[in-house]
Amino acid sequence: MKLIVRIFALIGKEIVEVLRRPGAVFSLIIGPFLILAVFGLGYQGIKRDLSAIVVVDPSSELPTERQRYEAVNVRGLRVVDVVTDRPSAEERLRDGEVDMLIVAPHDLPGEMRAGRQSDLTVVTNVVDPVEANYTAFLAETISSAVNRELYRVGAEEGQTYVIQNGAGELANVPPEVIASPTKPSVENIAPIEPTIVGFFGPAALALVLQHMAVTLIALSIVRERAGGTMDRFRASPMRATEVVLGKVAAFGLLGGAIAFVSVWLLVGVLGVPLRGSPAEIALVVTLLLVASLGLGLLISVISDSERQAVQLALMTLLAAVFFSGFALRLEEFEPIVRAGAYFLPVPHGVALLQDLMLRGDATQPWQLLALAAIAGTLLFFSWILLRRELQPR
Repeated sequence: MKLIVRIFALIGKEIVEVLRRPGAVFSLIIGPFLILAVFGLGYQGIKRDLSAIVVVDPSSELPTERQRYEAVNVRGLRVVDVVTDRPSAEERLRDGEVDMLIVAPHDLPGEMRAGRQSDLTVVTNVVDPVEANYTAFLAETISSAVNRELYRVGAEEGQTYVIQNGAGELANVPPEVIASPTKPSVENIAPIEPTIVGFFGPAALALVLQHMAVTLIALSIVRERAGGTMDRFRASPMRATEVVLGKVAAFGLLGGAIAFVSVWLLVGVLGVPLRGSPAEIALVVTLLLVASLGLGLLISVISDSERQAVQLALMTLLAAVFFSGFALRLEEFEPIVRAGAYFLPVPHGVALLQDLMLRGDATQPWQLLALAAIAGTLLFFSWILLRRELQPR
């Protein structure tokens, strides 16, 4: 009986302790529900149509009207332009203006006469292995659609469209060429070969750095409040500015050291490319850490217990996994959810680290300014709330 009484006493104590912290109960129940609700309502699960430029050889006498190529109606593809200059089209592809180039065969009848399939070349610029596989699949779809279109046009003209102008006897053409006059060929002009570790390594680093910074500084402030250190700060000449700067500097140095070792392990052990400038990567890591520390500081100020601080830090991690682009591409979410995700530091850190390490430069430089703005805003509001807490009572 004594054993049972002691066990039930501990059960009652823990339940009362939790119920005495309504903020912790609220964050425990409402937090995951809200994140999952936003995810469920905001995730479309539909991949946007890829934009493409069709490149035709001037000597091929192929049409140059965009509407003619749009009429092929390839699902998942949107033709935005038709050009005859491939180098300028590739420059637009590198600048991110379009997702791919479709280089039309330059001599389809001649290849048919020679008994060969013509290459329908799809040029892309991706470092994501998932996107690379999707591009290869889409190239197969484009080639099949073009082959169907060739036979459709031939049927409308009342002749074999792909064997014309004295192309030779049908019996002399191999059956596989008759069945598929074109075959897909994929070229990736990205500076690296897409790999799983290479692509997701920088993203995982950004995710870990944010969660580490948020958790460390949030627990530090909450524990000092529970241990009475904040009361001593209130009675001393210590000001909120000094507390914020000291905490950010301390955990920033710790996070920077961890980031340095992590990058060294990614590059030296796992073989992740490092094409960008170390100074630029260090800048991105610094901004990511400062913004994450500002988020953790804000969590610590609004938390009424260590339990609630841990729960809010975990909610932040859950939101980061869903809305950072780490597991699901942000473009597949509703615009309002996508805009809200950019208020977190980690989506910018993921994109910038992937670009700098895999491509060598930042394709979206505005994200550097976004990280700096997030860091400044979070630190400012945290400083306001902490200053109010440290005022003498």
